[in-house]
Amino acid sequence: MTKRFPKQRGFSLVELIIVMVLIGAIGGIIAMQIKPTVQGYLAVGKRAGLTDQADSALRRIVTEVRSAVPNSLRLGNAQCLELVPSSDGGRYRAGPDVDPARTGETFLDFDTPTNEFDVLTTFMAAPRPGDLVVVGNQNNSDVYQGVTGPNVRTIQQVATPAPASWMGEHRVTLLEPLTIPNGYTGGRFVVVPGGQAVSYICTQGLNDGTGTGQLVRVVRPIAPGQVCNGIPANAPVLASKVERCEITYSPNQGATQQSGFMQMQLTLTDGGESVSLTIGAHVNNVP
Repeated sequence: MTKRFPKQRGFSLVELIIVMVLIGAIGGIIAMQIKPTVQGYLAVGKRAGLTDQADSALRRIVTEVRSAVPNSLRLGNAQCLELVPSSDGGRYRAGPDVDPARTGETFLDFDTPTNEFDVLTTFMAAPRPGDLVVVGNQNNSDVYQGVTGPNVRTIQQVATPAPASWMGEHRVTLLEPLTIPNGYTGGRFVVVPGGQAVSYICTQGLNDGTGTGQLVRVVRPIAPGQVCNGIPANAPVLASKVERCEITYSPNQGATQQSGFMQMQLTLTDGGESVSLTIGAHVNNVP
């Protein structure tokens, strides 16, 4: 007896091809609808990353500009800003105590060079041997002469506290003798860590539409001449993908001629997306 099976039927090759064509067409339509959204999402992500990078770099620069030694900012060109950073400061004793019974204090004056002086205020960040003391930096060129100039000396030792409480909070010993610069009556000094100057330099691939430039921070010993080239290979990079960089500095803004103004514009480019940020900072040039 023969057993009969129901007739089985599958898809034909033509039917499979038709289904594949329909699925491809539907997928293409969906992709065309989604593509602008995906591209927009990726573009927003790129711009957000560029904005964050530029903002962080500019804020870092402004922070250091505002704490720089007065009258120490200088421009080698629109892509090269140099300053002398400060880590702390205070008021120095500018004369003997009014009580004749009190003796032994040390102070700075205009006529007699001295290697020691008492500090009347407390340090927030204690200076170290090798740091510099800058007193009354009224001219841009003074601080960049270093210890050969009239108002910069090297710290040998900081005694905390001073030998007697009435003398002050600290006693600073210098490697070189110092007098108060002529004409300066502010009674303040600032501390430069390690005797170093800082430069912010934009370099490589600027203004060519590729966004291959860099903004770097270069630390060098204080020197009379400003150096905007020969960037060390290990210099920290604050921003990459730099397309445009322009720094301006005007040292004498305001009615009192004591407040400068620094402005920096930074444009970053990546994959056809560009972001431009501008930041400005008032610079207190009162020593």
